[in-house]
Amino acid sequence: MHSRLVAIVAAMLAWLAGTGVLHAAPGIQHWQTDKGTGVYFVPAPELPMVDIRILFAAGSAHDNGQPGLANLTNGLLDEGAAGLSANDIADQLEGLGANLSTGALRDSAWVSLRSLSYPTHLEPAVDLMSKVISEADFNQRDFERERERKLVALRLSEQQPSSIADYRFFEAVYGDHPYAARPIGTAESLQEISLEDVRTYYQKYYVAHNAIIAIVGDVDRKGAERLADRLTEKLRAGKAAARTPVVPPLEEAAEQRIHHPSKQTTVRIGAPGMRRGDPDYFPLYVGNHILGGGGLVSRLFIEVRDKRGLSYGVNSYFVPMAQDGPYTFGLQTRNDQVDEALDVMRSILKEFHDKGPTDAELTAAKKNITGGFPLRIDSNSKIAEYIGMIGFYNLPLDYLDTFNDRIMAVSREQITDAFQRRVHPDKMMTIIVGGDAENGSSE
Repeated sequence: MHSRLVAIVAAMLAWLAGTGVLHAAPGIQHWQTDKGTGVYFVPAPELPMVDIRILFAAGSAHDNGQPGLANLTNGLLDEGAAGLSANDIADQLEGLGANLSTGALRDSAWVSLRSLSYPTHLEPAVDLMSKVISEADFNQRDFERERERKLVALRLSEQQPSSIADYRFFEAVYGDHPYAARPIGTAESLQEISLEDVRTYYQKYYVAHNAIIAIVGDVDRKGAERLADRLTEKLRAGKAAARTPVVPPLEEAAEQRIHHPSKQTTVRIGAPGMRRGDPDYFPLYVGNHILGGGGLVSRLFIEVRDKRGLSYGVNSYFVPMAQDGPYTFGLQTRNDQVDEALDVMRSILKEFHDKGPTDAELTAAKKNITGGFPLRIDSNSKIAEYIGMIGFYNLPLDYLDTFNDRIMAVSREQITDAFQRRVHPDKMMTIIVGGDAENGSSE
């Protein structure tokens, strides 16, 4: 490592040692580039760092009948760009002390960069990021190697009960909806995807009108504008992706039991839950924190683990997406205890659905959520992820500023009303993956 970089890192560590947790939500500035890309910016001059995150509506919901296409395309971006190999890109980033990462889920795909803010570091790092998003090579050798990686990862995941449960849960809950497909794809779909399919997907979705940029760090507004313009100048203008279809509700309960040679059984219970920007977001969020999202103090944890010892861990969580993401209850338990654990989980959900939380539970949940909020935005990279989410889902710019106030405003009546309207215990999908009861472990 160069001596100057060592000095910079030492200074950063000294600054961090004397810095308290960030308590105020950052103010977000917003504009559009000439290419039509939305930019969301938070200046943070305290550290000589810049975090940049560019998101595209290019997740697996846009695979259009070719599961794994979005994931494969995104994984190839930094495998070769503008004539640079993956090793060339990695070596240049290492020399700059920068980090670049890519990823794709159901709604979005992204490329993120973290770099020192000094021009000698930031400018070439941003140049590399620009090449990755706008000049990806997609050669045949890289394509075949990346596809094989995906196939290996898929085969490994299909040996894990938790992955099997998650795959089957999404398929059962979402049916023909695009959210049903596995982002990683299937063995069959990955084998059928061609390099030309990847190039076509890239040209359609990795475009300026289908992107937003989040910038956080040691740069002023004019500097941020220049960074955004550089990142988008070589992108095709293109068009925004079509809206993801509305998710239909489940009409009835169903259960699937999948045999797997294991001593522990994995359980998933749930249904479509809520979307980003949902008017019921805060009552459902706070209510779920009390029911199963609050860790050691949630009702599910207390009743299932502490009182009955039926599982080492049990939880529930919403995953809001562009349309209704899943509301999921999960646990692992001994094979011979699965039916008892299911009965307890369902009875706790039914009681909470019918009666809502107690005053004491609500007070504790509000204190826990708001008290932990500063830790969610205590680094530039976390803020970049948050403002990227705000921009991608078109949430209010004051989302972070008002978050704690909106949590504190939630009432017992609002939680009970939201759960009774939005959560239906008698219309949930249950997926059970595990061995026979006689193979349960007494350990």
